[in-house]
Amino acid sequence: MSDFNRGYARSIPADRADMSVDVGLRAFMLGVYNKVALGLVLSGALAFLTGSYPPVRDLMFTVANGRMGYTLLGMVIAFAPLAVILFGSFAMRKATPKTAGILYWTIVSLIGASLGIVVLRYTGASIGSTFLLTATAFGALSLVGYTTKKNLTGFGSFLIMGTWGLVGAMLINMFLQNSMMAMMINAIGVLIFAGLIAYDTQRLKMTYYELGGNEAAMGVATNWGALSLYLDFINLFQFLLAFLGDRR
Repeated sequence: MSDFNRGYARSIPADRADMSVDVGLRAFMLGVYNKVALGLVLSGALAFLTGSYPPVRDLMFTVANGRMGYTLLGMVIAFAPLAVILFGSFAMRKATPKTAGILYWTIVSLIGASLGIVVLRYTGASIGSTFLLTATAFGALSLVGYTTKKNLTGFGSFLIMGTWGLVGAMLINMFLQNSMMAMMINAIGVLIFAGLIAYDTQRLKMTYYELGGNEAAMGVATNWGALSLYLDFINLFQFLLAFLGDRR
């Protein structure tokens, strides 16, 4: 989701990344953070519903040999966000604030519903403590991306490539079920998404200056930016939970 401006690109003065925070930028970033926070609230509510309400839980999740898994419906919902993201990337080149918002809330809802498996696997105390740790780390890392004068573009490109490698390793380990490989994947996942939080925050700051006050473009960018940071948060949370969480 790197093309936030969706056709509204403008030139950027070379010193913009180092500029002090202005009122417009502050309002723009606050809009993004508010949307991320609301997305997390919605995801948490849906995860609790699908993981705790028996009629819904039994439609989406199974228990086989003491292991939690997805039903066919659960798998469709779990993989649907990826399909929606790909569709949005290619089919919504000229998105409006409304269509970008619909896409954001659709993805948030699907991910939230699929996270019911987390409620089934881990104790409530460990979910809560890991969430607080993730929120603290997210705030600190986003602040780094917001304030640093170092250009993180090259660093971000490296992390994005690493993300695709991480996805490949996770798919392979779905068949191997190697615990050592799983631990390495979790460790690398924490590092990658920690870095992406800082990178995506700086990228949002640059996007604000690129758009040059175009209200429609900034409405779209708020949704794409919230989606990037939301995905960073959710992935960091899940990788940390794999390390720190107490299973039921």
